[in-house]
Amino acid sequence: MSWFKRDKPGVETPSDADRTVRTEGLWVKCDGCKQIIFRQDLENNRRVCPKCNYHFRIDARERLDLLFDGKWTEFDAGLVSTDPMGFSDSKPYKARLSAMQAGLGMKDAILSAQGQIGRHTVNACSMELKFIGGSMGAVMGEKITRAIERSLEHRQPLVIVSATGGARMQEGAVSLMQMARISAALMKLDEAGVPYISVLTDPTTGGVTASFAMLGDLNIAEPGALIGFAGPRVIEQTIRQKLPEGFQRSEFLLDHGFLDAVVPRHEMRDFLSRSFDFFVN
Repeated sequence: MSWFKRDKPGVETPSDADRTVRTEGLWVKCDGCKQIIFRQDLENNRRVCPKCNYHFRIDARERLDLLFDGKWTEFDAGLVSTDPMGFSDSKPYKARLSAMQAGLGMKDAILSAQGQIGRHTVNACSMELKFIGGSMGAVMGEKITRAIERSLEHRQPLVIVSATGGARMQEGAVSLMQMARISAALMKLDEAGVPYISVLTDPTTGGVTASFAMLGDLNIAEPGALIGFAGPRVIEQTIRQKLPEGFQRSEFLLDHGFLDAVVPRHEMRDFLSRSFDFFVN
């Protein structure tokens, strides 16, 4: 009977929940080729699909780590947006800001930093798409303007990496004013002969595209990035025509003269370094 009856407690086996926890997140499905990729291979390849070269979106800090040679210094980290309109939709704007700040560890949708790219000390601003869609409010305008002023004062090159849905509607006209404010500051930078390179990533739309994102001495983009003012669905509904294949993607814009280059992520730092060498010389 001992064959069929267990007198001692049995061996504990992992539950289905344990198995799920141990394997969850180890694999990623590529939005480009639809293949399954080992997450560590993707991370080692700078979040670019090793099979089809699809560029996954990355956050603002990771972007700065990839652009700069080594450590970088952050500026204006304490700037916080107010609520000039007392705005509320599904929840109050102040509550939305607090939730974003707690979840992402950032005060707003942009990081402003300084570091080395090649032999150049460069000021760079990088947008965070996860923070209310990377939208542009008063804080973003202030941080970018201060970065431009630092570049102007010390004659240091400037890079702005855009990843945004456009102006932040919760701040109304205050957010729209940043378009003119940043553009005016960039004019001073241009008059002083200090180079500015705009890097457009997926997506770059709305008021950012309509202003400083397209005002660089060089306007470059990552492969496959969605770039435009209004989205393709809105345009199709407005003109009632089918849009061309690849419309508003970076390769399409390059073919039609809106961009100077499409640069893969693993070549971006070297491209910026060579470009600044050219401008400075």
